[in-house]
Amino acid sequence: MFKTSRRIALITAMVFSLFAMVAVVSHANHSWGGYHWARTSNPFTLKVGNNVTASWTTHFNTAMSDWSNSSVMNLTAIAGTAGRNCKMVAGTVQVCNRTYGQNGWLGLASINITGGTHITQGSAKMNDTYFNTATYNNPNEKLHVMCQEIGHTFGLGHTSEDGSSQNTCMDYFSNTGANAGSTLSTHPNQHDYDQLASIYAHLDSSTTLAASSSQSAGAADTTNDPNSWGQLMSQSNNGRSSTYERGNSDGSKTVTHVFWTLEAAERCPQCDHRYDR
Repeated sequence: MFKTSRRIALITAMVFSLFAMVAVVSHANHSWGGYHWARTSNPFTLKVGNNVTASWTTHFNTAMSDWSNSSVMNLTAIAGTAGRNCKMVAGTVQVCNRTYGQNGWLGLASINITGGTHITQGSAKMNDTYFNTATYNNPNEKLHVMCQEIGHTFGLGHTSEDGSSQNTCMDYFSNTGANAGSTLSTHPNQHDYDQLASIYAHLDSSTTLAASSSQSAGAADTTNDPNSWGQLMSQSNNGRSSTYERGNSDGSKTVTHVFWTLEAAERCPQCDHRYDR
């Protein structure tokens, strides 16, 4: 009887430990550096410039609707003024798609930071040079990348970078090849909304939202020149995700998440893909 009781106690302890591990994984923090928009109340409204072409309109609208389901944030689409190069506009996020060239990246999300953590402007770019090819030109992959790049501009990082699906657009599942018909990882999930609620739980004494309708002086944009991204700060083990940081003349910094193509990652997972071609 004593041995049986000990066995039951041991099994119970193992089960509780397993649940604890699952809970930790399920609620892992995926805030991007503590970055957030400064604002004085919740929910706040963030203006998002629509610079996309007709082939991306449905994906843009879906992502806007999905992220507006957050309890702390509402997105409002405005006419884009970013132009082909998707120049950032103070107080807003600008979303764009163009043929940015065979540079190895599918998606690029940049945010400008002041005061260490406050986002002042952002941009999200989708590279049609690859999305016009058979590998990437499907609605699920386009929605996954669109949703993720916009999500970065709120201060969200990745939930996973190993290629598995957490059924959130903030993971690195690939809706290509055999998975082209899969709708996994094409929308935010509850953990994303919970993370946003955590990031924006406090209020600020000032706001960086829609501060002006022009670019911030001294905060140079990220461009198609990879040297404009600054220093490589981190890269996922499988080579699909890189983060760069650059200091600006006005004392701010620009941080950029890069979503690399499968081909770039497979060619050299450990390389800085800006220079591995």
